[in-house]
Amino acid sequence: MKFSEMEYKRPDLAEVERDFKALLTQFNNAGTVTEQQDVLSKIYELRNEFQTFSTIASVRNSMDTANAFYETEQDFFDTTEPVIKDLNIQFYKALGSSKFKKELEEKFGKQLFRLADVSLKTFDTSVIDDLKEENKLCTEYTKLVASAEVEFDGKKMNLSALEAYQESTDREIRKQSYLIKWSFFAQHEEKFEDIYDKLVKIRTTIARKLGYKNFVELAYYRMLRTDYDAAKVAVYREQVLKHVVPLAAKLREKQRVRIGVDKLKIYDWGHNFNSGNPRPVGTPDEIVASGQKMYAELSPETKEFYDFMVNNDLMDLTNRKGKAAGGYCTMFNKYKSPFIFANFNGTLGDVDVLTHEAGHAFQCFESRGFEVEEYFFPTMEACEIHSMSMEQLTYPWMNLFFGKDTEKYKFVHLASNILFLPYGVAVDEFQHIVYENPDMTPAERKKVWLGLEKKYRPWVDYDGIDYLERGGFWQRQNHIYRSPFYYIDYCLAQFCALQFWQKSRVDFKQAWADYLRLCKAGGSKPFLELVQLANIQSPFDEKAFETLFKDIEKYLDSVDDKAM
Repeated sequence: MKFSEMEYKRPDLAEVERDFKALLTQFNNAGTVTEQQDVLSKIYELRNEFQTFSTIASVRNSMDTANAFYETEQDFFDTTEPVIKDLNIQFYKALGSSKFKKELEEKFGKQLFRLADVSLKTFDTSVIDDLKEENKLCTEYTKLVASAEVEFDGKKMNLSALEAYQESTDREIRKQSYLIKWSFFAQHEEKFEDIYDKLVKIRTTIARKLGYKNFVELAYYRMLRTDYDAAKVAVYREQVLKHVVPLAAKLREKQRVRIGVDKLKIYDWGHNFNSGNPRPVGTPDEIVASGQKMYAELSPETKEFYDFMVNNDLMDLTNRKGKAAGGYCTMFNKYKSPFIFANFNGTLGDVDVLTHEAGHAFQCFESRGFEVEEYFFPTMEACEIHSMSMEQLTYPWMNLFFGKDTEKYKFVHLASNILFLPYGVAVDEFQHIVYENPDMTPAERKKVWLGLEKKYRPWVDYDGIDYLERGGFWQRQNHIYRSPFYYIDYCLAQFCALQFWQKSRVDFKQAWADYLRLCKAGGSKPFLELVQLANIQSPFDEKAFETLFKDIEKYLDSVDDKAM
C-alpha cells in the first residue's frame, strides 16, 4: 500500500483501553498455552493498529510541521502515549507472571521477557502527567528548530538547506553561513535553554518518583539496555579518548594542510578539498534511481526491499519549507512497511542519509515476519549497526552517485566516521554530568560542554562566534532534547560498522552474509548477542578496539589525500 493511501483516523482512546483490558483479562484467565497465544495475537493486532495510526500522524506532522490538522493529532498522541504505555506495562506484567511462561519463552525466545522486565522499571501511573509534559516539550523543540527561516544568498531557507553552503570552496561563504545558522540559535537562546531546563527537571522528577537517585539509571532502562551498564560505557569513552582522539586530531591537521589554511576554524570542517567536496550527481529522483540499481545488484533481498519502498512511495527525501529537520526510519506495524524520512540538500550527506536510513529500513523489512512487535526493531545501539554498516557495505556502488569523485567520497566518509566518535562520546558524557547534577544553571551546563570539547575535540576553534564560545554548540543536537542517552548508541554501533568495512575488504561475500544474518534476527536478541551473531567484536573489548583503529589509520595514511 502506498503511504498516501494509508488511512488515518484518530483512535478512540476509551475503546482502546476497554478492548486492551478485556484481552488482558482473557490472557490471565486462559486455561491453556494455546489460548494465551491466541489472545496474544489479538493484543498485538490491537497494539499494531494504534501504533500505525500514531506513526502516520507523526510522519505527516514531520513532513509539514505547519499542517494544523496533524499538529493537533500529534498533540493528541503526545498526551495519550503515557496512557498506552500504562496498558503495555500491564501487558508486560501479565506476560511475566503467565503460568505458561516457560512455553511462551520456548516459542518467542527469552528476549521478549527481558524487554518486559526492564520496561516494568520505567513506569508507574504516578508519572503519567509528567510523561505527557515531557512529550510536549520534545515536540516544542522540534517545532522551534523547524520554524527557522533564514535569508542567505538572496534566498529564504531552513537550516537543512543552509548546510550546503558550509561545504563551499569560498571560505567567506562558509563563515557567513555558519554565522547565520548560529544567529538563529542565539536569537532563541532563552527558549532553547528553557525547554532543556524543563526537560532535565521533569525527567529527574519522573526518576525520583520511580525510586531512582537521578535520571541516569532510568534512562538506561528506557533504552532497554539489558547486557551492559554505565560503567562499561565509561570504559568505551576512555578507549575513544585513548585511540580515536589522536587519530581524529591527525585527520583535522591533514585537512588543514590539504585546504591550505593557517588555522582550521569550525566553519572549515565541512570543506575537505579545494577542488570541491564530492557531491552526488543528479536530482533527488535520480539519486533514488541510482539507489535502485545499487540495491538490485547488491543482493536479491535488497532488490526486493528497495523496489517495495519505491513502488509504495515510502520515502520522503526532499527538503522544503516547514519540514522537520533531520532524518529517520520508522515502521507502520499494521502494514509491515518501513518508511524513510530525510532532507536532501545537494551534499554528500544525501547519499549518507539514504544508505543509513535504508539500513534501518532493510533490517525491519527482513524481520517483519516476527509475530511480536518487540522484534521488528532491536534495541537502538543494535539498530545503528544496520544503518552504519549499510553505509560501509555500499562502497562498491558509490560510483553511481559520485562518478569521478568516488575515491574522494570514500576517504571523506571513512574519515568522518572517525571524527564523529569524539563528538559522540562528548554528547554522552555531557548527559551523564547534566542528569547527575540536575540543578545546574544553563550557564553551568554550557561550561561543562566547553570542558568536554577541550577533552575530546581539542582542535575546536570557534573563531569568536559568541554563542559557540559560550558553550552552545550542543543545542543543535536534537537527541539531547528528544532522546536522552541515545547518542552513545551511534558510537557503539560505529565500532561494529567499521568492522564490517574491515571484513568487506577481505571477503565481501562473507561480510554481507554476516550482515544479512544480523538483520534477519531483528530484535530477538540483546545487543551483545547480536554482535556475536554477526561475527564481530564487542565495542567493550579493549584489545579489539586498539587493533581496529590501527588498521583504519594505516589505510587512511595510505591515501594520498593531497592529490584529491
